[in-house]
Amino acid sequence: MLNFIYWPISWVLKFWHEVVGFVLPEDSGVSWLLAIVLLTFTVRIFLVRPMVKQMRTTRKMQEMQPQMQAIREKYKNDQAKMAEETQKLYKEMGTNPLASCIVPLVQMPIFLGLFHVLRSFNRTAGPNQPGLSVEENREIANYAFPPSDVQSFLDADFFGVPLSAYMSMPEEAFAAFTGVELTRAHIIAVCLPMVLVCALFTHLNARMSVNRQAERRASGKVAAPQGEAAAMMEAQMGMMNKMMLWFFPIMIIASGVIWHVGLLTYMLANNIWTFFQTRIVFDKMDKEEAVEEEQKREAKRASAPQVGARTVDKRTKKQRKKGQ
Repeated sequence: MLNFIYWPISWVLKFWHEVVGFVLPEDSGVSWLLAIVLLTFTVRIFLVRPMVKQMRTTRKMQEMQPQMQAIREKYKNDQAKMAEETQKLYKEMGTNPLASCIVPLVQMPIFLGLFHVLRSFNRTAGPNQPGLSVEENREIANYAFPPSDVQSFLDADFFGVPLSAYMSMPEEAFAAFTGVELTRAHIIAVCLPMVLVCALFTHLNARMSVNRQAERRASGKVAAPQGEAAAMMEAQMGMMNKMMLWFFPIMIIASGVIWHVGLLTYMLANNIWTFFQTRIVFDKMDKEEAVEEEQKREAKRASAPQVGARTVDKRTKKQRKKGQ
């Protein structure tokens, strides 16, 4: 059903694996993991502009809160008029709240597609797997990967753990990895630290955004909401911040038992990219904001009357005589 996702992902991963193969042995775990990292960066490069737009939209939405609150207070008994005025405000400010949905909507199918493609290298046992024999599995292609690549991936490892192994993998599936004595304790020893680092970076990325929001409010760049809707808005924002800071990392830890080494590599690369991209974009936005504020101050100084300057009476002689 999702072949339109699985096939492109497998072709991009195959491309990068062959590129890396010019430098490193194609059958090594490092070459496969590096191909996954490069696939991740390929996706993120295409998402740079939407991501930056999303961050700018978030900043504008914060700045618009007083106006939005005023609209809600004024038209609280007229939902249609409230929606109309809200859309008008979005248009005037040149922002669109739907812009914040683009990046997650693109990343989610890629995550699920990569999850499926990498797990499908081992189709001997496990959820939604056809239960092939070890021999059949090694001789059947996996989307864009011919049997030779399937064998290469199955034999590749990271610290002795196959790349499609995961902590809750059924023991029957261990047999697909020939030439290696695999235990669940060994898989946990490799996968669990990767899961914890993924959760840590998810927390750090959220912490960066929450701290910036608090700093902007403390500096007066974002007005604190006032009036009847203030408590509700503060509660909603507090709940969202807690979800980003704690709930999402906890969910990563809880679901990490089904993530194989290859997918954990994707998650790590994705989170690290987000961390550095966010720092760079925030720094750029701060500099732009400083320039805008300086321009406003210059315009204000230019329009202010000069101290001690002589005012020019532009009235005609007849008007001045009449006013005396």
